Amino acid sequence: MAWWKAWDLTETLQSELSGKFERLIVALMYPPYRFEAKELHDAMKGLGTEEGVIIEILASRTKNQLREIMKAYEEDYGSSLEEDIRGDTSGYLERILVCLLQGSRDDVSGFVDPGQAVQDAQDLYAAGEKIHGTDEMKFITILCTRSATHLMRVFEEYEKIAGKSIEDSIQSETHGSLEEAMLTVVKCTRNLHSYFAERLYNALKGAGTRDGTLIRNIVSRSEIDLNLIKCQFTKMYGKTLSSMIVGDTSGDYKNALLNLVGSDS
Repeated sequence: MAWWKAWDLTETLQSELSGKFERLIVALMYPPYRFEAKELHDAMKGLGTEEGVIIEILASRTKNQLREIMKAYEEDYGSSLEEDIRGDTSGYLERILVCLLQGSRDDVSGFVDPGQAVQDAQDLYAAGEKIHGTDEMKFITILCTRSATHLMRVFEEYEKIAGKSIEDSIQSETHGSLEEAMLTVVKCTRNLHSYFAERLYNALKGAGTRDGTLIRNIVSRSEIDLNLIKCQFTKMYGKTLSSMIVGDTSGDYKNALLNLVGSDS
């Protein structure tokens, strides 16, 4: 179906539906990269910026996926995603987001230079735990420009040097959205499926459902790795994603989510 025809249908559906169910169905009508471009655009429009949405998308996508998202964003909104992020954020958060967007991380190479991994670990230790104050740019540069396989080795070496995990150091050395961004990069590096399982669990637990997070993550991963995320969810939380959706949602919205998530077998 041509995108413009799908857009006509989307507008028709919006006039017929309402609330969370409408939001889910409209999300399903968007081609994948256009949906993520829309989520980024919506996170920045109006007063205030939903930094968590931007962090989630930029830290968890591959270089090629980010390239497609940037292209869709420019086609649909007539502006550069990078420029809009620069205009909507500031300081070290802006720097880490732009660095992630530029996709310097190599997602294909399995090669790790052990000497470079040790050097990076030493540089991170020197930039944080070893001194009073933190050299945020050193953290940003290493986290955003090294491959996942390389970073896994860096995290191992860091723990040997610092006597604590990289996560513990980030939590003690940074705060707010910058801390969230750095921790998200680490989580996505260690286990992408665990990261999304945690996002979905946090969207469903407690009073009130974070429907935007729930819809975005189920829709965007439904044709990629949702089954693997579901398995990880059950391992981590001792219950199924479906059972939490049943307990936390209702009506057509619940049924549509369950159809997307599929059976627990």
